[in-house]
Amino acid sequence: MSGCLTTHVLDLARGIPAAGMAVQLWSVSGGASRLLLTAVTNSDGRLDQPLLEGEAVVPGAYELLFQAGDYFRASGCGGVTGGDGGLFLDEIPIRFHITDSGAHYHVPLLVAPGGYSTYRGS
Repeated sequence: MSGCLTTHVLDLARGIPAAGMAVQLWSVSGGASRLLLTAVTNSDGRLDQPLLEGEAVVPGAYELLFQAGDYFRASGCGGVTGGDGGLFLDEIPIRFHITDSGAHYHVPLLVAPGGYSTYRGS
């Protein structure tokens, strides 16, 4: 069995997939981070390919960095703002561990201008 890492993003404020959100995948080791790739969600709020698959799925610490502020500014969704008139959320980091290189890790993001939620999906 070959493992993989996937994600998808749902825009809870508008009740639609979050198309066009940039997502970065970082490897985190010993206090240092290394950018592995950058991708953009498609019209279904998903990526066209897994973030990692096969031999690239290596146990360790990772971070997904979702560019929520850019997405909400581009979508015209003003929503909840900070004290400076800007969006409350900008970048959303989700740090997690891969322990089984043969497993499917799915890390979805449910997001609105004022908050977000995530979980380990299937």
